[in-house]
Amino acid sequence: MNAPIGVFDSGVGGLTVWNALVHLLDQESTIYYCDSAYAPYGNRSKEEILERSIKATEFLIDKGCKLILVACNTATTNAIAELRSMYPHPFVGIEPAIKPAVLMTKTGKVGVLATKGTLYSSMFHKTVTDYTSGIELITQEGTGLVEAIESVEDKSKELLRLLDSYLQPMLKHNVDTLVLGCTHYPYLIPMIESLFQSKLRIIESSLPVALQVKKRLEEIKALTSSNKASHQFYTTGDLELLKRFVPQSLQENCYLL
Repeated sequence: MNAPIGVFDSGVGGLTVWNALVHLLDQESTIYYCDSAYAPYGNRSKEEILERSIKATEFLIDKGCKLILVACNTATTNAIAELRSMYPHPFVGIEPAIKPAVLMTKTGKVGVLATKGTLYSSMFHKTVTDYTSGIELITQEGTGLVEAIESVEDKSKELLRLLDSYLQPMLKHNVDTLVLGCTHYPYLIPMIESLFQSKLRIIESSLPVALQVKKRLEEIKALTSSNKASHQFYTTGDLELLKRFVPQSLQENCYLL
């Protein structure tokens, strides 16, 4: 099936997942919905998150997408169950990689950096309950991180200060494995590594999610038979901000909604 894969996020963070997806499935076309005018979702109510997720989903379905990838932890944990009940399309979501972190930790202490909307969701609570027996989980709301990443100004100093204040307490608790529970946060990996060198093993979910999309397309026999992939990007926010995170060769395919 040569229809595109639809991808949406509260902003540019989902492009970290999009990047893994197009590297794994380079023959597949995609349409990306960037809801930067409403970012971050993590500070919004469940009702608002669902409303924005429906808006993005219906846009992507109207564009003929064959599968919807919810490339946002907060939207997945707060809205994907409702989306699956409302639409016949297959959905793939993303949530913090707690399970692999539990397997990888040597100290038995795992840190999770995520948005408020993810950390307080019932889906996150269930994952923690199911998979962290015998593990001490230390969570931290990443207040201000998404806003700084989504800013057109240089916020590097602010980001370094925030990361240091959020992660130093984890190190004092002997955390050795850090789960990035927001798709925006992989952009911060170079900063985290510069601050803490090899003290933290960093885990994020981009590749596992891309592999899940491939598996789902195989199950429904919807992998494309074409090798001429095309990619389009739409934003409700700042077009120049979106272009900063999109590969240069594709920036002409960025559009303002």
